[in-house]
Amino acid sequence: MTVSLSILVGLVAIISWYLSINGKQPEAFFRGKDSLGQGPSLLTLTFSQVTTWIFARSLMNAAILGFYYGIWGTVAYAIYYLSFITGGLIVEHVRFRQGYESIQSFINERFGKVGSHCYNTVISIRLISEVFANLLVIGLLFGVAGTFSYTIAIVSIAFITLTYSMLGGLKASLSTDVLQMVIFIIVLLVLLISILFSQGFDLSVLSYVPFKITEPGPILMLVAVLQVWSYPMHDPVMMDRGFISDRSVTRRSFVHATWISIICILAFGYIGILAGYNALENESMNEVLSRMFGNFTMFCFSATLIVSAMSTLDSTLSSSSKLLIMDMNLLPQTVNNGRLIMISFMLIGLILVFVGNKDLFSAVAVSGTASLFLFPVVVFSLFLGIRQIPVWSYIGSFSIAVIGATLYFIESSGYSSFLGEAHKYTKLLCITIFVMVTGCLLFFVGFMNEKKSNASLESSFKLEP
Repeated sequence: MTVSLSILVGLVAIISWYLSINGKQPEAFFRGKDSLGQGPSLLTLTFSQVTTWIFARSLMNAAILGFYYGIWGTVAYAIYYLSFITGGLIVEHVRFRQGYESIQSFINERFGKVGSHCYNTVISIRLISEVFANLLVIGLLFGVAGTFSYTIAIVSIAFITLTYSMLGGLKASLSTDVLQMVIFIIVLLVLLISILFSQGFDLSVLSYVPFKITEPGPILMLVAVLQVWSYPMHDPVMMDRGFISDRSVTRRSFVHATWISIICILAFGYIGILAGYNALENESMNEVLSRMFGNFTMFCFSATLIVSAMSTLDSTLSSSSKLLIMDMNLLPQTVNNGRLIMISFMLIGLILVFVGNKDLFSAVAVSGTASLFLFPVVVFSLFLGIRQIPVWSYIGSFSIAVIGATLYFIESSGYSSFLGEAHKYTKLLCITIFVMVTGCLLFFVGFMNEKKSNASLESSFKLEP
């Protein structure tokens, strides 16, 4: 199977290199424009949205949550994909209603340089975590952590995606996303058909875990419902794609990406649910699937993960270069500088793979909790259109969210039991609610203070002779 997967990676790499050679101009490299200065079509943008969000970590998470918590774990993860709806609303307000060219320009105008630094710090961590997590999935497909096959697989995929990403930046990412999405759909359909006609197929397994509101699956569903309001705004890959096509294409791409992604996540999650239902004591998900379905099905299972990982990695690298070069203006806006940033992010991700935490969902949960500082921004500054929010409210919300994310990380990793012996998802729900409520209170108090100050100022002008 390893040889077959290597051949697949080689074929995808060759075609990806070929598709990436036309993105050497700054507008193509950083903004994904074609030679006429036009953005991507609806099909390209939709497929790019889907394949960059259905990444290897997501597929593995959907399957693992199904394996441990049944249908409710998989549904919880699928709910995160409603972020396309909330993300589309955010883009609609920031770009089309308020006229900003990027999320950074909106944040900077409303909350100054300090606000931009806070935002850029969180999304930089988000991008690094994407590199780390997707490389980690690749390694686990080829061997046990620390083995030669594990290491060589990670390094090889990192090198392949880095090289073609450096050729064309965002333009290359958009082009290869279409290819990778087509391959992903074909392989996923073959995988599902092979399971459908196998003796192990059984739809009744969807109900083998009963719904109990106090269980981890339903609790995680509630966490997802709360976090989707701020989650997309801290994802630069999604937000970047909201600023490159016209209004109609952008709107429709977010809508179509929603239902396509949810179907794919639920389909892949079913595989994990099936494995969990048939698992023997101390048997891992991969071991169950291998026992039940054999090498061909496991090849398809692994192939979907590899293709989705490559797609996400190239998109993450292109967003990383755009972030530091175009949005943060840390270096002159040249393609070579963009390539240097890509190399740096890939190296950091590789380092984290070999020294970091191996819990895939921790990266999602920590990232999602940190992003909650943007929830009051979405509510007050975007949906309600309130401009009189002081910077201290924003910084306070940011600080609370970072503390919450850090607390969840140390609690879920076993470094602390400050929140007691409750399940980690129960702790995550409590932290999420606290951060959201506190952030909104800070924004509300700040708004009321600003309103009073402005009223007093107006009164003083009226009283002057």
